[in-house]
Amino acid sequence: MLLAGLCTVDLVQRVEELPAPGEKVQSLQVDVAAGGPATNAAVTAAALGAEATLLTVLGAHPLAALARADLETHGVRVVDLDPGRTEPPPVSAVAVRDRDGERTVVSRNAAGSEATWDGTVDADVVLVDGHHPGLALSVARAAGDVPVVLDTGSWKPVLDELLPLVDVAACSAHFTAPEPGLHERGVPTVITTAGPHPVRWSTADGGSGEVPVAEVEARDTLGAGDVWHGALAVAVTRERTVTDRIRFANEVAAERVRHVGPRSWTTAIAGRNRT
Repeated sequence: MLLAGLCTVDLVQRVEELPAPGEKVQSLQVDVAAGGPATNAAVTAAALGAEATLLTVLGAHPLAALARADLETHGVRVVDLDPGRTEPPPVSAVAVRDRDGERTVVSRNAAGSEATWDGTVDADVVLVDGHHPGLALSVARAAGDVPVVLDTGSWKPVLDELLPLVDVAACSAHFTAPEPGLHERGVPTVITTAGPHPVRWSTADGGSGEVPVAEVEARDTLGAGDVWHGALAVAVTRERTVTDRIRFANEVAAERVRHVGPRSWTTAIAGRNRT
């Protein structure tokens, strides 16, 4: 699997309550891990037994080494498109509430990125998150007949060019797009997630439906959506129907939120396969 997109360094503080403005609180636990939509999806894919290669921008700053080491530990091959970059990678400050796993995130993301890629796709599925616009476009164009999955939470200008190259657009409930709709823009399958609520799907040929999400005790929701997208991309290669692909992704994401910490859930999903 080839994944292209954002890689951040996440500093995760677990707290009893999320702090109010101006308030200082003592954390219960601290973790440092690589983050970002495509990055967490890559960790998920690797845990599920896929060969995951992440195209991203990290650079030579000491903080980048933290993210790179985390990904290598969890079986993700990293291709850094700007290895000489001296600026720090994007950093996310995360607070997770202990009683229900709810979180707040402050992140710089990949603002102003000009990364692109001129390689060939040797993979069974591609996932892009659009945070490096030129990278997402170049990878999607190189994919050819390889299915392209788009993880999108908000409208980005690059989507005007990117959507016609996408086979599956997996959107958050808050995603809105200017007219025309995604099917009219050439996307065969559109999936919309809504946290604990049923996942809705539709296809360009008129099919539609929804798949329920299991009720679980959430301990940590950080990156749960990214995990869902990574599992969906894996399911594209293993499951024949849209509903089975969504069910698989739902099961993996449900397992993720049961576990505390950015990586503790990976052993729980290792080797999971519906087939």
